[in-house]
Amino acid sequence: MRKILILMAFFTLVNTYSQSRKNIEDSGDVIQIILPSAAGLSTLIWNDDSKPIWQFAKAYGLSFLTTYSFKRIINKRRPNGGIHAFPSGHTSTSFTGAAFLERRFGWKVGIPAYILAGYVGWTRIHAKKHDGWDVFAGAIVGIGSSYLFAKPYQKRSVDVTFQKNSEGTSVGLLYSF
Repeated sequence: MRKILILMAFFTLVNTYSQSRKNIEDSGDVIQIILPSAAGLSTLIWNDDSKPIWQFAKAYGLSFLTTYSFKRIINKRRPNGGIHAFPSGHTSTSFTGAAFLERRFGWKVGIPAYILAGYVGWTRIHAKKHDGWDVFAGAIVGIGSSYLFAKPYQKRSVDVTFQKNSEGTSVGLLYSF
């Protein structure tokens, strides 16, 4: 998990050193790729019996289909005059990755991931590509998609103990989760 956080922090720092509008927008573009990439990579590194690769594929696929279906159906104008604003695809992608990381690995990974995803949403507003409602909807789509399919990663163990006493032998079973 630390490797993923370090990787996300490194790329974020590299891409956010400048305050120009174009560099801010570019940094959001990069982070919206880093977050789901980190989530997908994590399924290969910390694989368990719950088939996390399949969980991520379903979450990302649902987020993608929902986002781009709504974009075509609603066809809301962007603040800069473009079309297909609602919901923000950058935001739904980044929040899919962030929520997947949070669901799988807890809040220690989730909080930094959500901060980065929130930054991506802010960059879309700052670049005049979206308004707050577009970004909010993208976040809901991303989080909802991951929450539907991602299951927490846990190393579970079962310990069996035997104890002999004056009345016989007792067997203990400890299941840690």
